Amino acid sequence: MNRTRPLSRISGVAALLGAAALLVGVLPASASAAAPQQPPADVVPGEGTATPALVDGLAEPAAGTGSPADAARGHLAAKKGRYAIADPARDLAPASTVADGSAETVRFQQKHRGVEVLGGQYLVRMDRQDGGRVVTGTAGRYFTGLDVTTAPEVSVGVAVARAVASVRGELGSPGAPRLVPQRTKAGAQTKSPSLEGTSRGLVVLPRGRGVLTHHVTVTGFDPVAKRPVKQEVYVDARAGHPVLSYSGIRTFGAEGARQGAPDAPAARQEGTAAAGAGGGKPSKDRFPGTTGKGVRLDGTKVDLEIAQEGGGYLLRDHRRGWQTSKNTLSTWDATGVDVGDASEKWPAGIKEVSSPTKKFGKAATESGAVDAHWAAGEVYDYFRQKHGRDSLDGRGMAINSLVGVTEYGLPYVNAFWDGEKMVYGGGNEEYKTLSADLDVVGHEMTHGVVQHTANLVYTGQSGALNEGIADYFGNAIDVDHAKTPARDAGLIGENLCRTLKPRECAMRDLNDGRTTSKDFLGVTHGNDNGGVHLNSTIVSGALWDIREELGGKKADRIVYKALTSYLTPLDGFTAARRATVAAARELGVKGIQLRAVERAFTAHGIVPGWEEAIGVDSDPLATDLNTKGVAAGAGGGWWAASRSNDEGSEAYSVYAGRTDGRGTATRISPNDGRYHVSPDTDGTTVVWVAVGAKGSEVLSRPLRGGPVRTVRSTAALAGAVHVSGTTVTWQEADAQGRPRVAYLRGNEREPHFVDHGDADVVTALPTVSGGKLGYAKVFRNAEGYQDVSTEILDLATGKQTLLPAKGGMLGISSPVITGKHLYWLVDDIMDDNRQTLRRANLDGTGMTDIVPEDSDRSYIWTLDATDQAVTYSYWKPVMGGGWSNDNLPKLVQSDIDGRTAQRVSCNRGEQYGGAADTGTRVVWIDGTTGHTNLVTRDRPAGRC
Repeated sequence: MNRTRPLSRISGVAALLGAAALLVGVLPASASAAAPQQPPADVVPGEGTATPALVDGLAEPAAGTGSPADAARGHLAAKKGRYAIADPARDLAPASTVADGSAETVRFQQKHRGVEVLGGQYLVRMDRQDGGRVVTGTAGRYFTGLDVTTAPEVSVGVAVARAVASVRGELGSPGAPRLVPQRTKAGAQTKSPSLEGTSRGLVVLPRGRGVLTHHVTVTGFDPVAKRPVKQEVYVDARAGHPVLSYSGIRTFGAEGARQGAPDAPAARQEGTAAAGAGGGKPSKDRFPGTTGKGVRLDGTKVDLEIAQEGGGYLLRDHRRGWQTSKNTLSTWDATGVDVGDASEKWPAGIKEVSSPTKKFGKAATESGAVDAHWAAGEVYDYFRQKHGRDSLDGRGMAINSLVGVTEYGLPYVNAFWDGEKMVYGGGNEEYKTLSADLDVVGHEMTHGVVQHTANLVYTGQSGALNEGIADYFGNAIDVDHAKTPARDAGLIGENLCRTLKPRECAMRDLNDGRTTSKDFLGVTHGNDNGGVHLNSTIVSGALWDIREELGGKKADRIVYKALTSYLTPLDGFTAARRATVAAARELGVKGIQLRAVERAFTAHGIVPGWEEAIGVDSDPLATDLNTKGVAAGAGGGWWAASRSNDEGSEAYSVYAGRTDGRGTATRISPNDGRYHVSPDTDGTTVVWVAVGAKGSEVLSRPLRGGPVRTVRSTAALAGAVHVSGTTVTWQEADAQGRPRVAYLRGNEREPHFVDHGDADVVTALPTVSGGKLGYAKVFRNAEGYQDVSTEILDLATGKQTLLPAKGGMLGISSPVITGKHLYWLVDDIMDDNRQTLRRANLDGTGMTDIVPEDSDRSYIWTLDATDQAVTYSYWKPVMGGGWSNDNLPKLVQSDIDGRTAQRVSCNRGEQYGGAADTGTRVVWIDGTTGHTNLVTRDRPAGRC
């Protein structure tokens, strides 16, 4: 392919945005530097950059002397014609050096004018020979076209506030913002998630000439989804708009699979335990450890490295780190600690698991402490003995395991690495504690190794590769220890169940045979962080095939070498193939065995250009929408959506086009450096929100052309903007952060607020059609408690008709008004992810549930409608832990009474953000191909 593609395709970098999240493509910088001189024969050119992605087969004396980093930078400086890196000493900061015998690999972090570049890492491989060094090759991503100023125009405080607001808007519902009541008496406000943001500094996103951003980590707890939050958000430093967002939580199981759940942070480089976590160096320079006994949950008796303290013994292993850092491996009793208090922080009051004697008894067995402690030692030994790695960070960091965590006092069936420690759920009646299977412990600890090496971004293809490598090593350690029969060798988590057989219990199977051509699931971050678990066995299956073909000793070395010496943070499946083949070649694999490595990836469909081969039954309207917040609007035969330039480096503009695909889409908004988002159209006018450093504006413009009109300017962030005729409605926050619905008609200058300034009322999620305005409303009922329902405002008379609050305990979402009815979704049943599809006449009568919440059809996320049809996003619950095309959100259309429900499209990827045009035509965002495309159909596809 000639033109540069967004990394939403290359590596799956993606972003969330509330009801209609779109993949964010981080584009490589264009190759603005002069073309390099003719490189050696073994070279793979970089995509969109003048620096090669891979140079192999070198035997050139290193030009630099001194440290490995000095020698490596000297080589790059001496070969500027090949690498096009103008000043390696200025633009490459040493990140790590990995030694393997006489081989050394230096990993550099790219900086642009002193600011770190996301995913910009370059590696130089050398071999020590005759007192000097010889360069054997290079690999990675260095973006040569960057030319962006690094002086921010938006303050850190504004960036943090915008990041927190963005994440808050994404929480509380699987697919759409919702309004949630808090049922307490007078004075209480609507409950919102507890979140806080921490600035991580400036980062350049490698799109085109570069996008300067504030990197903000937002942490907290989502009270509706009941999971910890750790979102990495990148906020444009010029306009203050979030342009990239992904979760930093890495769980063993996928969200929604089995029990689903939280996981993962970004580790500290110094390799010491968390504050208050113990696990540090002992006060006296003598070996304080001894050996104890314990019984694993499967009944196996094991030796345990323990320490004596205060007349008793602790699960604290001094032996393994004694010769290097003297840091320890410790296991902590977190029984009853909520998972939200164990992620990214150290729970108050917990202690290392103890015993009065050297024999740890039944309680330590049943909590999973014995398994966790023993298994952590096994994994440590594997990386130390097989790969010469000193703990997870390679520098002897302390290793801490927490066992027994719960979720709101209920069983938590998952495990995660949070950047500094392992956290294991206590299990339930069927599932043992998650530390009870060695491959789970190996998986979580390998996340720590990945973090301190390639640091694969935990989203999309790079995230799936992160998961795949964690599965590979976790399973390799388990299989070699247990001597697992070949038939079950690929199973992950197969020993967690109390009653089910291993094959029924396993959460993943590395021998499932999945391929890109048949099984790749094109999803956004609304699902599994962009498919990090859903697509992981495609690449881990290829790696496992190599192990079964070449044997564990050779395959493990190849995969470890690929991870530490070739892979970089934004690499996806095709880059993994290239890295693994190159690593095998470096390790001396030749002939039939080298062809077996290549064949393993080919068998799983991982070949150059595989994404292009995935077919669809929809018609494209706009491709590669490499922007965040581009949920489309539609009406009157037209669509409107936000998009950036091909590189994704420009701030977003609003484009509009015909829904039948005829003609050419036209840019409606100015290209003024602000982010033009959340567009809607009624077929005559386009409305949208422009976000800048000082606030936002609601803007409108006729489709036929003419000046842009400013409808509303506010220091707050506006959103949910809609238009019908001369009426424009939107939502904005008041001084206390509460949402308010406003509207303007005709040439009015001052907005009307439907809450009339009542402090006991919260309004949100407006929808307008003809002379009627609908919205969600939290209000005080006759008993003084907050309730939630919908209200209809007659714009001609000013009459407000409040519909009875028939349920809505957990909130309501997606109100949509047509010429005949108001529809909305109601959530009343805790933890089942289902919602009632409710309808009422425009005079408030005839309220009915056309899809009841307790029916099998009520797994509904988002909603839109016309006078002829209702279209909603539907997903099937995950049964038995398996994910497939059928589990992904699909658009379903029915008549206005909820009958004759049919699939809108048979596309196998995720379908979301459906916008009803007229009749039965729908436009939506489709992730099937790994791109983020705006597509359409004019009638349902029927059965699929």
